[in-house]
Amino acid sequence: MDKESTISNYNHSINLLERKMLVITGVKKIENFDNHHFLLETTMGFLNVKGEELELIKLDTLAGNVTIKGNINSMDYLLESNKKNSEDSIFSRLFK
Repeated sequence: MDKESTISNYNHSINLLERKMLVITGVKKIENFDNHHFLLETTMGFLNVKGEELELIKLDTLAGNVTIKGNINSMDYLLESNKKNSEDSIFSRLFK
């Protein structure tokens, strides 16, 4: 059994504790991240997490679990077309 099929068998859930600790299950891949933004591919679509002082605390690639610490301001799911726009903006910020 390959890694992709293992993760897709897991349920997707989000647990937010006091807007400071975020635990996400069902994560297939971390597309991009910095201390203000995380873009995650989950079993339910792309999840965009925004905040301040964000930090990757735990990453379990086999089980598809991610823990993020910081001040969480927003979370939203992106359509495939919006994912491309989000990636473009990240790259444009890097190469300014």
